[in-house]
Amino acid sequence: MIKGLYEAHLPISDMRQSIGFYQKLGLELAYESERVSFVWIEKGKSWLGLWEADEVNLPYHASIRHIAFHVEAEDIIKAKAWLKERGIEVREAFGFSPERQPIVLPNNPQAHACLYFDDPDGNSLEFIAPLRLDHEEAFEMMTLEEWVER
Repeated sequence: MIKGLYEAHLPISDMRQSIGFYQKLGLELAYESERVSFVWIEKGKSWLGLWEADEVNLPYHASIRHIAFHVEAEDIIKAKAWLKERGIEVREAFGFSPERQPIVLPNNPQAHACLYFDDPDGNSLEFIAPLRLDHEEAFEMMTLEEWVER
């Protein structure tokens, strides 16, 4: 029955600024109005709703102000440079500085490479790439470089 996740939503404070930011990420504007707009993540399959609201000032919590975008493993390696070309800086995450990202999350039995950045309103954004699935092996969080070397 379920084929995937079609939409997610984030609170934003400035519609034009946010649309411009997400277009820099390569997302296409799907619908625009004064209070809510949508950008395609994958046209016809998933989109992101941007809601202009006072609630953007709520304290950050991953359950309400976080989106992870799937990227391929070979792309995660160049993602930091790709973001920088667009004027977007990687931020510290889990004690790993931007210079030490991407990192590998030990979501045993899965392993995912990821890096973190924010939109103009401080919503947490992530690029995440599955490295392996259903493989039992406990390990500590590490840089992708350390993962490749081991």
